[in-house]
Amino acid sequence: MRPIETRYALSGDVRIAYQVVGQGSFDLVFVPGFISNLDLHWEDEGYTRLLKRLSAFSRLILFDKRGTGLSDRVDPRHLPSLETRMDDVRAVMDATGSGRAALLGASEGAPMAMLFAATYPERTRALALYGGYAHFHKWVMPPDRLEAFIATAGTAWGTGATLSNFAPGRVDDAHFTRWWARFERLSASPTAAAALARMNADIDVRGVLSAIGAPTLLIHRRNDVRVDPDASRFLAKKIANARLVEIPGRDHPIWTGDVDRVADLIEEFLTGERAVTEAERVLAALLVTRVYDTARVGDRMWSERSERFQESWRQLVGRHGGRVAGIHGELMISRFDGPARAIRCAAALRDAAQQMGIASAQGAHVGEVEMRGPPIGLMARVTMQIAAHAGRGDILASRLVADLAAGSGLHFIDAGRVTVDELDEPLALVQATSEQHLEPACRPKARPAEPAQLTARESEVVSLIADGKSNAAIAAELRLSEHTVKRHVANILLKLDLPSRAAAAAFSARHTGPDGP
Repeated sequence: MRPIETRYALSGDVRIAYQVVGQGSFDLVFVPGFISNLDLHWEDEGYTRLLKRLSAFSRLILFDKRGTGLSDRVDPRHLPSLETRMDDVRAVMDATGSGRAALLGASEGAPMAMLFAATYPERTRALALYGGYAHFHKWVMPPDRLEAFIATAGTAWGTGATLSNFAPGRVDDAHFTRWWARFERLSASPTAAAALARMNADIDVRGVLSAIGAPTLLIHRRNDVRVDPDASRFLAKKIANARLVEIPGRDHPIWTGDVDRVADLIEEFLTGERAVTEAERVLAALLVTRVYDTARVGDRMWSERSERFQESWRQLVGRHGGRVAGIHGELMISRFDGPARAIRCAAALRDAAQQMGIASAQGAHVGEVEMRGPPIGLMARVTMQIAAHAGRGDILASRLVADLAAGSGLHFIDAGRVTVDELDEPLALVQATSEQHLEPACRPKARPAEPAQLTARESEVVSLIADGKSNAAIAAELRLSEHTVKRHVANILLKLDLPSRAAAAAFSARHTGPDGP
């Protein structure tokens, strides 16, 4: 992607850095949260994904708020008011020739966007507010917690120490943790971070909510660790024509978690049309492998063993028909056309690790991935979380992996369920086990085609298929994207071993009684 040009707008005597991406039919101004850095955003895959999605249907205007990123700093002894900071939006719009725009306010950017909409209604097309709030101390943190956060920032800023306050689900992601530490350093100094926190502590826009007349979409993660979901529920009651959509997850930043879900909601809200998948996606099995020292050897010997294992990993993945997809810190990710190949490769990797005196822990999952580029998004994150639950020598997989590997000669035992931040329901897990271990107690069982195999959402979808509804009609009724419905249909056919939608409709009819399923 070509470098994005950074320019500066003058707001009073302060220079505000901004970028413009995309050539859509309307302008969308992205008002960021606590800290930001226009250049660094493009180095994170989640942030890049979000910005590319937004700029695909709009002329996207990005900026760093005063006090952060590439914009001028503020005097910590004379902190600007929210009204002054809000007027930076107007200055950036003027500099980009934008007379009227939709505003996307994320986190602390949401109150700024709301104040702008109330102050400049003629320049506000619509509001999309993610993880927003009207009063800082009520819905983000009380004064004592704020002082503790500022104290931590004063001693550990730039090390990534604040990550647990914003995205605890990414703390074990070594690659993201290193990026977050740079994000802190390049977005604000410790003094600037403390000043920003104190400026945000003064936020209270409850008095202007009734003056907002623009159509408003509210998006909030149900278990948001940073901003209480009640904050958006309050906004939904106080802003006329506002609609609230709560989505799974606890990590707060808008560019973490299921970024495509957030982008889908915003695109449909602003354009009136559901998002069209921009890249071809295929069903694939991902395998995430992590290794650690079991012999308590020295750093040099461990480094040598780790390098040897990575060489074996590449060879074994290729030998089993897979592709090396990338290394993220201690995690090695590979991709396979089918789950049986992934599990057999995992067993070979486990043996190779044991022979080298190290231990492995592996996780496998099946889902849609883009044909080109490394696996990113929800599919990759779920697989990483499965691997994180695996113990030494374990090969954990989602239940779907076992279902799709039926008849392959592989053996699995139930491993319970785990809660995954971004999934609506707990994920059923299985553990791959050698034949010798399972015989003769457990033998491969034929998969019964029973409705119990389907999730509640999949059962809804198959019932609507039986009613003769198209994917688009099902998406409209269940308030899902058409892409998500296609994914559910694919999973239903795979789980029930059915060849077509017509077969799924017949299946639903057979398993539906007079009073419903």
